[in-house]
Amino acid sequence: MKVKMILPALTEAKSPYWRPIKYSLFPPLGLALLAGYLSDEDQVVIQDEHVERLNLSDRPDLVAIEAYVTSAYRVYELADFYRARGAYVCLGGLHVTTRPQEASLHADSIFCGPAEATWPAFLRDFAQGHPAPRYQSSQRSLANIPPLRRDLIKSNRYLVPNSLVVSRGCPHACDFCYKESFFRGGKPFYTQQVDRVLKEIDALPGRHLFFLDDNLFADRRFALSLFEGLEGMGRLWQAAGTVSAAQDDELLNRAAASGLKSLFIGFETLNGDNLRQQHKFQNLGRDYDDVVRRLHDRGVMINASFVFGMDADSPSVFDSTAEWAIAQGIETATFHILTPYPGTRLHKRMEAEGRILTHNWNLYDTRHCVYQPRNMTAQQLEDGYRRAYDTFYKWSSIFRSARVKPDTLSALRHLAYTGGWKKFEFVWGLLIKTGLVSRTRPLLERVLAGTGPLRRAHLAHACRGQPAPT
Repeated sequence: MKVKMILPALTEAKSPYWRPIKYSLFPPLGLALLAGYLSDEDQVVIQDEHVERLNLSDRPDLVAIEAYVTSAYRVYELADFYRARGAYVCLGGLHVTTRPQEASLHADSIFCGPAEATWPAFLRDFAQGHPAPRYQSSQRSLANIPPLRRDLIKSNRYLVPNSLVVSRGCPHACDFCYKESFFRGGKPFYTQQVDRVLKEIDALPGRHLFFLDDNLFADRRFALSLFEGLEGMGRLWQAAGTVSAAQDDELLNRAAASGLKSLFIGFETLNGDNLRQQHKFQNLGRDYDDVVRRLHDRGVMINASFVFGMDADSPSVFDSTAEWAIAQGIETATFHILTPYPGTRLHKRMEAEGRILTHNWNLYDTRHCVYQPRNMTAQQLEDGYRRAYDTFYKWSSIFRSARVKPDTLSALRHLAYTGGWKKFEFVWGLLIKTGLVSRTRPLLERVLAGTGPLRRAHLAHACRGQPAPT
């Protein structure tokens, strides 16, 4: 059987392949996992439209396409194309889960929720000639999943091919979180076995790893066991966590000692009323300054996430948030416009209030305002969002933020990471399009690891919970 798996580009552009670096960082691990369930006799191809042009001259028997909200129209276009060519088309992913009736118009079978149990069930049904039109996830376990088909991934086209997902979901349920609805109806969070994760890591080349889990620290026992296993492996790694995890000394010390070099954290807002309204209670009462200090003391860089446009926000929120991040010496910041994704409680609430302005899914990219804000106009929100990005990533801001660092080498590391990420995005795009991006990985590892003798002494003491030497 000829099987084709596609990750369509997250864009409304005519040529989706020409995308910024952020869309070309990581390979489509979900599709690589699904490919692992297929027979050795099957001819399987994975294509990611973010890093390559799709081959549309083929005639596969089975096509599986992963859908996000901003790729929905492209997904439907490709699905209709392959159905017209006689292929059996399967659609799954976040958008399919939240808009199953819409997706089913373009598919032979749809998959709602995680597919670890439903995809093998479909393959059995398909082989027997009676596949169902819809598969709904209810069983949640990673105990018997097959190895990822990394051999099908074009690793040379990604900056971080050594990416992993070792858990699913998140125990928190924030109103605006798109993925919360994906795991509804079953376990909201579950993990792999640590021994299996370590075995997978041991087989990966190079030093750098990137955990794509929504919250790697969510299960404290699992995280501590994982970090213990990572110690001594000589790995450098990045992940996503919470402000509460960053204030857990034992957890943070073990993470840093095992190679943690950069952490994505959802600060989201500096306003407690916003946190309460969005049910992000895990951030309430937390000292954000302390969180930043704890991470930086251990040599961990921060990618801070902020969301603009919550109901307690005023037009002053953009400048005050960017200024706080700059003054804290935060290395990279990701700003978003609040987006009421379909299937979320936020969407339900705003729809009931008549505040949704459009259901054009191309605009649900956190760069456009698709609802009526409470204390500003939609145009003010979009303009402020762009101003926050411009302010944070100005060279003057980058240099001012670097001066917060405790030593020259840390400041240089800040400049290389922050400036290299945003100021040379066109270069990253060129490297991806020419297939040369893999040659930059040793440089990334050096930037992540770079610490001088005095700084290493400080970090060693911090990771052991001891006072730093003078």
